[in-house]
Amino acid sequence: MNKDRYALIMAGGVGSRFWPVSRTEFPKQFIDFFGVGKTLIQSTYERFLNLCLPENIFIVTNESYTDLIKEQLPFLNNNQILAEPMMRNTAPCVAYGAMKIEQLNPNAVIVVAPSDHTIGNQDAFIKAIEKSMTVAVQESCLITLGIKPNRPDTGYGYIQYTDEVLESDNDIYKVKTFTEKPNLELAKSFLQSGDFLWNAGIFIWSASAINKALEKHLPDMHEIFTNGKTAYNTENEKAFIGNAYQLCTNISIDFGIMEKADNVYVLPSDFGWSDLGTWASIYEMAEKDYVGNAVIPSEQVMMYDSSNCMVNVPKEKLVILQGMHDYIVVESNNTLLICKRAEEQNVKNIVADVKAKFGGKFI
Repeated sequence: MNKDRYALIMAGGVGSRFWPVSRTEFPKQFIDFFGVGKTLIQSTYERFLNLCLPENIFIVTNESYTDLIKEQLPFLNNNQILAEPMMRNTAPCVAYGAMKIEQLNPNAVIVVAPSDHTIGNQDAFIKAIEKSMTVAVQESCLITLGIKPNRPDTGYGYIQYTDEVLESDNDIYKVKTFTEKPNLELAKSFLQSGDFLWNAGIFIWSASAINKALEKHLPDMHEIFTNGKTAYNTENEKAFIGNAYQLCTNISIDFGIMEKADNVYVLPSDFGWSDLGTWASIYEMAEKDYVGNAVIPSEQVMMYDSSNCMVNVPKEKLVILQGMHDYIVVESNNTLLICKRAEEQNVKNIVADVKAKFGGKFI
């Protein structure tokens, strides 16, 4: 296996849209949503074992989740866990990871990926990453994977690409624009145009290329993390990062680098991807009965005159639903949530209201 390949898995999010199952103290990346015996982060780690040496897989997470990482991925050594002292979006975690890895191996090529995605076709996914890694090194460019859309989804960001391709690979296209989550009419127009892809938030680049991009487009952040060159991979790293993050602005890698750099390319891909951002995405992937109900687990749930529901309740609880159509029913941690599937985007607002009324007790 190529010793220059590295993976940086981002696992610091709180997953508030999956409340009440996902909590601040135990967010969605550490949960087995489908009852398969593996949590999302465990599945993601295993996926990258097909690409990288075990010692070349790094997890960047909030320091409050370090113990959860060690519990679920006990074979990692401490140096493979990058503990962020505070949330500062994705640009600082990429800068931290890239500089730490480049010090270990100046020839490193890195795939950066979230910990909470699911991939249906593992072989196609690995082939796409391998292809992108090869080209990223050859062309010294920044590559992202774009997912071919099959519906006008308003929950995803979009990537528009041009007809310009790389000389070394005519399947990888120059990126024209990035667009945040659009409204339905705009999403429909994107789908009809044929030159838009879903933004999967998966990036591939050499350590040197991303560090050059940081120096050009986020010079202050680049300087902050460059100052830690003597601390990375030593016992002084934690203290340095604790100070560095206090100086960082809160900015995403998409906005800080990808939307500004002129060497950004996309590989259109189709490997059964879902970002598991909402209960709707769980519903889409889960097995359903003949009237469209997805029940996880299903042992003690009885449905009468009910259809197209997403139900996630404790195994030990008997639950009977009657006359429910197109609803989400979720119970966890002494909290019951019942809401219309069509209005699940409001869950984040509900969480804010619960926090305002009850403090952190149920959050």
